[in-house]
Amino acid sequence: MKEEEKAYYHWLAQAVGVGNKRFLRALTEFGTPQEIFTQALSGKLADRLSERFREKAALLSETSRLFDVQGEYERLTARGIRFVMQEEDAYPGRLFQIPDRPWVLYYAGTLPSKHAPAVALIGARDCTEYGRYMAGQFGAAFARAGVQVISGMARGIDGIGQGSALREGGYSMGVLGCGVDVCYPRENRELYEALLAGGGVCSEYPPGVEPRAMLFPPRNRIISGLADAVMVIEAREKSGTLITVDMALEQGRDVYALPGRATDPLSGGCNRLIRQGAGLVSSPEELLEELSCAAGGVGSGRKARAGGVKAAAVQTKLVFLEGPAGELWEILDFNPLPTQELQRRYEEKFGKTITLPVLFQELLELCAGGYARQVGGGYFMRVMKT
Repeated sequence: MKEEEKAYYHWLAQAVGVGNKRFLRALTEFGTPQEIFTQALSGKLADRLSERFREKAALLSETSRLFDVQGEYERLTARGIRFVMQEEDAYPGRLFQIPDRPWVLYYAGTLPSKHAPAVALIGARDCTEYGRYMAGQFGAAFARAGVQVISGMARGIDGIGQGSALREGGYSMGVLGCGVDVCYPRENRELYEALLAGGGVCSEYPPGVEPRAMLFPPRNRIISGLADAVMVIEAREKSGTLITVDMALEQGRDVYALPGRATDPLSGGCNRLIRQGAGLVSSPEELLEELSCAAGGVGSGRKARAGGVKAAAVQTKLVFLEGPAGELWEILDFNPLPTQELQRRYEEKFGKTITLPVLFQELLELCAGGYARQVGGGYFMRVMKT
C-alpha cells in the first residue's frame, strides 16, 4: 500500500473515531478512503448515506476541511507510530482467525512475529506475592524458550510477566485500551519504554485517544487474538481477566490456568477455569512441554503453528542461592511463617539443625537481597526479586 493511500486511511480512522464501526462499514461502500475524503470535502457524502448516518456524515465533511491529510500522516510517522491495514502483508496473521478483527492496528516498536509462538500472559491487577513471583517465572521462561509474550501492560500480572520477558531478552507486545502514544497506567512508564525498545505496543484506537473503561473489554479480543494460547496466573471469580478468557475460547484458543488455594480469592477464577476444562499448569516447564506436544509448536486449538518452543532453554528456577540462604529460600512460603516454623521445616527437610540466631541472620540477608520480606516481628515470606 502506498504511503499516500495510508495517509487517507489515517484520516478516516481519526475522523470516524471510536465506537462507530457501523458508520465505517457504511462508508467503505463508497470505495477507498481517498474517494470518501473527496465526497466528504464536496459535501455530497451526506446525501448518499441513509438518514441515520447523515448527521455523522456532516461532521465528517467538516473534519475533512480542517484535516491536513499528508501533514498529519508525516507527523504521525515522525513520532515512530505506524499502522497496518488488513490488506497489508504485515497485518498480524493470527488476527485473521478472529471475528471482528481490527480494521486498522496502530503500533509503535515492532509487531509480533508470525513465525514464532505467542502466549497471552494475563491475570489480576492486585495480585498476591505468589502471583507476582509466578508471573515473573512464566515471563522469563517464555522469553528463554522463544515464546512471545502478549498482554495488556496493566498493573499486576500483565506488567510483571511482560517486564520479566523483556529483561530476559524476549519479545513482548502490549495491547492498549487507548492510543499507542498514551502510557496507561502511568506507573508502568518504565515498562512502556522497554516495550518500545524491545517489543511493541499496539491499539486499534488512533493516537491521542485517552483510556476509558468502555475501551478495555474490546481490546481484550486483540490480546487473545495475537496469541496461540492464553495463560491465566491469578483471577477472581468475577474479573476482567475472564473477559479475555471468554474471547479466547470463542476464538478457538487454548486456555491454561495456574491453580491456587481454595481459600485465596485471587485463585477462585483460576480454579473455576480448571474445573471447566482449562489446562492445569503449575510451572512454566509444564506449559512449554504442553505447547511443544502440538506437532512442531504452539497451536490454536492445539494445532501446530510454525515456530516451535525451545524447551531446552528453560531453566527450573529463577533464583540461585548457595548455602543456608538458598536452603531457607526453598522452604519459605508466599504466606508469612514464624521463625519457629521455618526452623522446624528446615531441620525436617535438610536433616540438620540450625539455631534461631543463625536462622534469623540468614533471613535478614534474604530480605536485604530482595528474596524475602519480614512481616511483623518474627514472620517471613518469600517474594519475587525484581
